[in-house]
Amino acid sequence: MATKQARPSQIELFSGTYFGACALGGIIACGPTHTAVTPLDLVKCRRQVDSKLYSSNLQAWRQIASKEGVRGIFFGWGPTFIGYSFQGLGKYGGYEVFKYLYGEKLFPGVNQTVIFLGASATAEFLADIALCPFEAIKVRMQTTLPPFAKNAREGWSKVVASEGYAGLYKGLVPLWGRQIPYTMVKFATFETTVAYIYSYLGKPKESYSKLEQTGVSFLGGYIAGIGCATISHPADVMVSKLNSDRKGDTLLLLRVQMKWAR
Repeated sequence: MATKQARPSQIELFSGTYFGACALGGIIACGPTHTAVTPLDLVKCRRQVDSKLYSSNLQAWRQIASKEGVRGIFFGWGPTFIGYSFQGLGKYGGYEVFKYLYGEKLFPGVNQTVIFLGASATAEFLADIALCPFEAIKVRMQTTLPPFAKNAREGWSKVVASEGYAGLYKGLVPLWGRQIPYTMVKFATFETTVAYIYSYLGKPKESYSKLEQTGVSFLGGYIAGIGCATISHPADVMVSKLNSDRKGDTLLLLRVQMKWAR
């Protein structure tokens, strides 16, 4: 793959500034967006650990809001924001680094899809090491009553004090099982889909406006998202179950509270 020359107004491709911009973009893309869907994630984690806890998402949100208010619906947003900001930095920044390393330096003649798959797998493998402790804390916070911890800092201290640093990483293998296939499918499908769309349109990417390019990227991302979410779901359930604190069947207390509030 030949290195493209940047226009004067653009960041030079594969420069330090380029990789830094990709890493920053990853933080913005993952941290705030995962935090915004904390209400969905909260109910998802609880239902994965105990399928009988709530009958539906709406019923769950009504129950949580009636007892804890809106703040309760967003419980766990702190470790979510921190963890997925780190993960986004490693995933998007690392993907571009490894795509350049594999495609331009180590294996320039290899099929591009193979490069996309290899780069995304490597980047996600490393990014999940940063994500895992905060994912573990978040799940424990969201699936226990009374809460395992009130915030990420307290959760970190409690896990380390009782289980050592290994306790923060006991869900790492299923996290890899969830995130690595997810990211491989996402990036490879996205890159292939976007290339196909421009090929179908019959003109190079540079001939379209920024808004039109964003539209193509959005469509490619939407299509990629369907595939990667489907392939990662089984391992996602394992992450929730392994990281939940079931001592004394704490979710049973949630079920009792839910029945009492009816």
